[in-house]
Parts: sequence; C-alpha cells; structure tokens
Amino acid sequence: MGVSTAPPPPTTSKTPQKQHLEAVGAYQYVLTFLFMGPFFSLLVLILLFTSLWPFSVLYLVWLYVDWDTPSQGGRRSEWMRNQAIWRQLRDYYPVKLVKTAELPPDRNYVLGAHPHGVMCTGFLCNFSTESNGFSQLFPGLRPWLAVLAGLFYVPVYRDYIMSFGLRPVSRQSLDFILSQPQLGQAVVIMVGGAHEALYSVQGEHCLTLRKRKGFVRLALRHGGSQSLSRTLHDGPEEALRGAQGELWSPCFHLPHPHLA
Repeated sequence: MGVSTAPPPPTTSKTPQKQHLEAVGAYQYVLTFLFMGPFFSLLVLILLFTSLWPFSVLYLVWLYVDWDTPSQGGRRSEWMRNQAIWRQLRDYYPVKLVKTAELPPDRNYVLGAHPHGVMCTGFLCNFSTESNGFSQLFPGLRPWLAVLAGLFYVPVYRDYIMSFGLRPVSRQSLDFILSQPQLGQAVVIMVGGAHEALYSVQGEHCLTLRKRKGFVRLALRHGGSQSLSRTLHDGPEEALRGAQGELWSPCFHLPHPHLA
C-alpha cells in the first residue's frame, strides 16, 4: 500500500541518540499526563492573588465561553497530531497498528477499545496521532478518541488534549460527531473505563464489559458498524509496554484474549 508504517528497529540496532530521543518522547508523555493539568490549575489559581490576576480572569472568561466546545467538535490540530515526538513515543514501547480488514469511509464507526490500561499509550499513538499512519491505512476515516469528561474541566490541559481529537465520552459529545453530514467518523471508546485499569496485572487479561453496553446502543442509534480494537503486549513484564492495536470489522465480537 506504500504506507510508511514499518515496525521500529529492534533495541539492539538503535543508536544511543535514537534511544535518547525515544526516552525523551516517553518522558514527555508521562510528565504531561501526570502534571500538566495540576500545574495549570494551580497556576490559574495563584495568579488570581498576584498583579497578574487579569491573565487568570481573562482565561476563566474564555473557559466559560468555550465550555461546550469539547462536546461540539473540539479544536483538532493536524499539526499537533503529526509531531515527530509521537513517533519517538511509538518506537520506545514499541506501538504497532495492524490492519486486518478494510473499513470503508462510506459509514460511521464505533470502535470498542481494550484494554484501558493506565495511560492509554497505544490508543493515543494509533488514534490520536499519526505516528502509525492511521489516515494512510484507513483513508477517509476521522478517528476521535473518547475519554473521561472530567479531563475537559482542567484549565489549559483541556485545550491540549482537544488538539489530538480527544473528546468527552458523553452522549451529547458522541451524538454530535456521529450526526455530522460527512461520513467516515470513527469514535473510539475504551469500554472498560478507568475501572478496567485496576486489572492491569501481569499474566492476567480482564475485559470489563458487563453493564457497559452504551456504546452498542450508540452505534445502533447512528447506524454505525461496530468493531473491537485491542491493545496487545509484546512482553508480559510490562503492563503498558508493547501496545498494539488490532481492528475487526464489520460486526462486533469478542475474540479470545491472549498475550502476544
């Protein structure tokens, strides 16, 4: 297909410079994930009690005006999705996107993603960035990764994650995307939620699905084909290491879980 998604080179063939770049990519993601939200929340609060208070007030006014944007299309940035730092993050684990079926862009899709994990690194690389060439593998599809709605209440961090195409996993948000006149919208939902992350135990593979069938009703309501995306681990010693996405289409089914 002419898609530049060749697997990353094995660790033994990587130069020291390449290994350092990958470490920078991984640390950047981890530190941003853990500290960006709390940092800017405190910063906005602290500035209110300094001579720079107008900056916080202006941002809070903007936050009020912009409150519904995450549920109404967001502010997706292809520039952000194509940054080279995401390819370094991909190679560090490594993360792979394996295409096993064609997904025609003449319909919408609701993709159930599993497992949730702690930081969702595989899903970010495959669906929220172009590090594995999603748009080239599935031309015409526009992926949207649905995450915890509370993340979009955090100052500045909300704008950062919106730039990747992340959106709240709420009915209003997902209905908005799947009701667009342009077909080819692919909503990715981590159906197990944060609760599933508690089961990230070595040697175990647990799918949290009971009582979590809202994504099926969402797909049926909008006529979307349903698929399952699963993240696999290349090594059992790391709960997040070696994330690999696989897609099955056109009907929803649960393959037997395994480690690869």
